[in-house]
Amino acid sequence: MRIAISSDHAGFDLKQTLIAHIRQAGHTVLDLGTYSTTPVDYPDCAESLVDALRSGRADRGVLMCGSGVGASVAANKAPGIRAAICHDTYSAHQGVEHDDMNVLVIGARIIGPALARDLVDAYLSATFTGEERHTRRLSKVAALEKKYAEPAVATAEV
Repeated sequence: MRIAISSDHAGFDLKQTLIAHIRQAGHTVLDLGTYSTTPVDYPDCAESLVDALRSGRADRGVLMCGSGVGASVAANKAPGIRAAICHDTYSAHQGVEHDDMNVLVIGARIIGPALARDLVDAYLSATFTGEERHTRRLSKVAALEKKYAEPAVATAEV
């Protein structure tokens, strides 16, 4: 599988650990930065990862910032992105199996490298079940995405 990985400065060290781990598991890694601990903005890191997924250069993504919150919020602004912060292995695999999660978000200041490796393993080994109830729910998520992506209609003031 082709895995895009990106982080802000807070996630840089953990990103380096996870790149090696993901490659050792036999996946191709697309490192989208950042490339140091020099401060950068997490929306830029999320955007590079989202672009890789939406363009087809990657199958899934792993995204990090200090808490995971900002990166998750930013990534989820893009159509077709289903990013979730996971700090336990159940959520990391269940998010793929039930919700077709395509971006695992990790708070690099929240968890350590051993748990991060376990999360990545759970995430990458999971597959979407395709069960009717999950597909139905994802269709509703896609409908919400479409509804709110359309420009709001301005109303005249009375």
